[in-house]
Amino acid sequence: MHSKHNYCVIMAGGVGSRFWPSSTKDHPKQFLDILGTGESLLQATFRRFSKFILPENIYISTNLQYVDLVKKQLPKLAADNIIPETARRNTAPCILYASMKLKKRDPLANFVVSPSDHLITDEAAFQEHLLLALEATGQNNFLVTLGIKPFEPKTGFGYIQFTNESAADFDRIKRVKTFTEKPDLEHAKMFLESGDFLWNAGIFVWNSNAILNAFDKYLPDMYSAMEQGWEVLNTPAEPDWIAANYGTLENESIDYGVMEKAKNVYVMPSAFGWSDLGTWGALEELLEKDTNGNAVINKNAILPNGLNNLVGVPKGKVAVIAGLDGYIVVDSEKSLLICKKEDEQTIKSYVNEIRITFGEKYA
Repeated sequence: MHSKHNYCVIMAGGVGSRFWPSSTKDHPKQFLDILGTGESLLQATFRRFSKFILPENIYISTNLQYVDLVKKQLPKLAADNIIPETARRNTAPCILYASMKLKKRDPLANFVVSPSDHLITDEAAFQEHLLLALEATGQNNFLVTLGIKPFEPKTGFGYIQFTNESAADFDRIKRVKTFTEKPDLEHAKMFLESGDFLWNAGIFVWNSNAILNAFDKYLPDMYSAMEQGWEVLNTPAEPDWIAANYGTLENESIDYGVMEKAKNVYVMPSAFGWSDLGTWGALEELLEKDTNGNAVINKNAILPNGLNNLVGVPKGKVAVIAGLDGYIVVDSEKSLLICKKEDEQTIKSYVNEIRITFGEKYA
């Protein structure tokens, strides 16, 4: 199970602004115990992968700003397994950088790329899916992504359409037909009814040769710029070279830059209790509700005459929130958010306004 050529890259560099005020630029959501389980989302992700990938083969890709947070939360992780990005450049440069480091360490590197801030409730099924995907990519130059079987017409996710064509001997892995960005409700309903669309979970599996060949073909400028640093990767000279060059790479997502263009892309239809925890609303779906539909994260608030609210109050504090209907109320040490649930997509713009009006320390 623990193949020495299997690796994992956990992406933990995002700012999580849609979870403000709990998530801030200085301490984003992947480092928070948002679910009240006693471990942060990053710690849970690392633990989940370490069950079937050697801990020394797990890398954390994060912003330079968060390296100390990673070290604090994962004290047993070797410093060399933290990949610090010196600029925010989306997922394609982040994955290219990590892929080159792995290829240089192990020419047969075969690996998963995963976000750090998702919830997986069926960890046994998750492991089984990924081991099968790793087996497929260990033998073939496939680019595999995991697609979640949808159960409602969500408009906040990207969708992947698949065909009946299987990947070589792996019947459960299907060729991708199309990628669709977040659809409107009408299209989302059509996708759900068709039965051949999946939610894009942003979890990828491939070997280093397959993904680097794809970068060379579809993002050649980015690839050649990064290839200039091949000799310094995994040496003491790497940090200085990255500091001087990483910020010049294009700001591009792996989905748009590679996956939507490549021909050898496959998807594994999956079900393992997945949530991307992308918004307060996504978190609310997972929380226990009282008889009036209210969800209170730490069970430390009372809501007289309150209906269908989501409330988050820091531990050590209690709150009375009376008479509200359909609100998100989240308090933190420095900031307070009160907004209607249907306005949660606007939270990002509120954070920008807070930053401009009151300064970075509140955002």
